[in-house]
Amino acid sequence: MKLEHLFTIRADLGASYPIGTAHGGVRAIAEVTGGAFEGERLRGEVLTPGADWAVVEGDGFIELDVRLNLRTDDGAGIYMTYTGVLEQNDAVAAAMRNGGETHYGDSHFLTQPRFECGDERYAWLNRVVAVGEGRMLPSAVEYRVYACQATAAD
Repeated sequence: MKLEHLFTIRADLGASYPIGTAHGGVRAIAEVTGGAFEGERLRGEVLTPGADWAVVEGDGFIELDVRLNLRTDDGAGIYMTYTGVLEQNDAVAAAMRNGGETHYGDSHFLTQPRFECGDERYAWLNRVVAVGEGRMLPSAVEYRVYACQATAAD
């Protein structure tokens, strides 16, 4: 298997709403208020509404559950969802506390995106198996998203 860069996406974050204890952790909803994505085959903007329905667990990890609406620069709508995990290590805690940023590889921050698109130009996204690697930015998160490609047998 090989990974092919699909796009890099920045999701701007708004208000966060703690819900309370659920499923072994504390559920919190973080609004996504905009953003942008860009890759070789597609680019555009992140629309509202969107949010992360995360569970902050007692073991130092956050279970991500994100739903986003994307619009390509040529007008196609894409529904993007992803689950994943974010390790709340020292780098992440400092970024959250100070409104700073982390770098790729600073923590275990991985996602499994899925896409839905009815536009024929981007229907290929409906069958993409993808992975993403994240990092934190001030008031945003950023992911490098890769499509998993099968390789020929040796």
